Amino acid sequence: MTEHTHSIDKPALDDDALAFAQKIFDLARNGETDALRPLLDAGLPVDILTSSGDSLLMLASYHGHEAASRLLLERGADPELANGRAQTPLAGVVFKGDTAIVRLLLSFNAAVDGRPEGGKTPLMYAAMFDRTDMLELLLDAGAQIDARDDDQRDALDYANAMGAKAAIALLEARL
Repeated sequence: MTEHTHSIDKPALDDDALAFAQKIFDLARNGETDALRPLLDAGLPVDILTSSGDSLLMLASYHGHEAASRLLLERGADPELANGRAQTPLAGVVFKGDTAIVRLLLSFNAAVDGRPEGGKTPLMYAAMFDRTDMLELLLDAGAQIDARDDDQRDALDYANAMGAKAAIALLEARL
C-alpha cells in the first residue's frame, strides 16, 4: 500500500507583510488596546496566530494586559484556541499567576478544565508551579480535581512530581 501525503502550499509573505504581522502581534503582546481596536474594526481576524501558534489573546493575556484581552474577547477571540505547546490562554495565565485575567477569561467562558490534545488542564499548571491561589480560584470555578491528561496524570501527580508542597497539601485536603 502506498501512502499519499498532501501538502498545501502556503503563500509566501513578502517582507512588508511579515513586518505588518509582527507589528500586530507586538500590539497584543504589549497591550496596545487603542492601536488594536481600529485594526479589528477594519476586519483583522481576531484569531490570527504567530508561527508558534500563539493567538492575539494568548499574547495579550499571557503578558498581563487585561484591557487588550477584554477587547479581543469582546470581539470574539476563542479562549480555547491552544498554541503550538498545547496551552490554552487560561493555562498560560494560570502559569503566570494573573488572577484578574484568569477571572476575565472565565467570565468569557474559557473552559476551566480546557485541555487540548496533548496538553494539561489549567489546574495541572497551577499544581505544578505551587500556585495555591490559582488552585483555589480554579477549584472554586468548578475545576475537576481528578481530571487526567493523555498520560493519565492528574493535578496531584504533577504537584508531587514538581515537589510543590503547598499544592500537594491543598489538593489532598480537597480530595
